[in-house]
Amino acid sequence: MNKNMGNIDRTIRIIAGVALLSLVFVGPKTLWGWLGLIPLGTALLGWCPLYTLLGIKTTTASRD
Repeated sequence: MNKNMGNIDRTIRIIAGVALLSLVFVGPKTLWGWLGLIPLGTALLGWCPLYTLLGIKTTTASRD
């Protein structure tokens, strides 16, 4: 499982995941907030299965 997400993409997903999770505990207290675990999990792993299927890679190319 190679990383296919760059730092900016991961940062945006962490912010979105935490914002969605906050809906469970604060605000409307809706169960839809648990969907925030998906972007949070993919950001922490640095790998998105949908990106793999679509052939997308937002990481910077490493120079060897």
